[in-house]
Amino acid sequence: MQQTMGKALNVRGATKTYRTQSGEVHALKDVDLTVRQGEFIAVVGPSGCGKTTLLWSIAGLHRLTSGAIALGEEWITGPHPSIGMMFQEANLLPWRTVRKNIDLPFEIRGHRPEEARIQTLLQRVGLDGFGDKMPRELSGGMQQRASIVRALASDPSVLLMDEPFGALDAFTRDEMNKLVEEIWLEARKTVILITHSIAEAVFLADKVYIMSARPGRIARVVDIPFPRPRSLDLMETREFFDLVNRIKHDIQHQPAALPAMARSGATS
Repeated sequence: MQQTMGKALNVRGATKTYRTQSGEVHALKDVDLTVRQGEFIAVVGPSGCGKTTLLWSIAGLHRLTSGAIALGEEWITGPHPSIGMMFQEANLLPWRTVRKNIDLPFEIRGHRPEEARIQTLLQRVGLDGFGDKMPRELSGGMQQRASIVRALASDPSVLLMDEPFGALDAFTRDEMNKLVEEIWLEARKTVILITHSIAEAVFLADKVYIMSARPGRIARVVDIPFPRPRSLDLMETREFFDLVNRIKHDIQHQPAALPAMARSGATS
């Protein structure tokens, strides 16, 4: 496998058109973005703007109509061992234990899991001793913790997160956001988060990419000014509240797509 650690993720001219019985659906149009190694970005936008299509294309699960995606010098044409993904649901198989769910991707690839790494991750997310439990014995938050371990177990250089905490209650979601930041600070993975929660995006990300309505394009990039590590108390501050409202305003009023991905700094 070609080494991809330390390589930027580049999306160039990503365009995706679906053909349906009622005609063509233009999901993405000329999306350009570059995510540096170790950077944490979030993508927000109106419902149906193509956020998930973009993420699944980066994961190699959707083929673009035109454009290209590369991790370092390597083109992404299908699922890649250096790219891990968390989905909207934990998607734990109910007949397999937590540990056997974590081992499943290794079984599919015909590889042996790294026992020490998985045990360390289980301890890190607070699931030490729960490896033999069935998914029905876990809360929603605990199931998503297991999903985090499964996504990180193979030590990917890029982690994609598709609205992973949307179904959780507000308190548990805040706990999970803090946990994700802590893990990111420790491992410095490249992370791309898709979320409908602007507060979640601002709390977690270095930059927030705002997408226009379908066909989705990058309309604006907002640099997040808050230092790390970030306390949950940050969400109660006027500065945080104002930035969240500003991004919400941009989404609602649909700024025109940027031709050269010019940035809008947080204080501009």
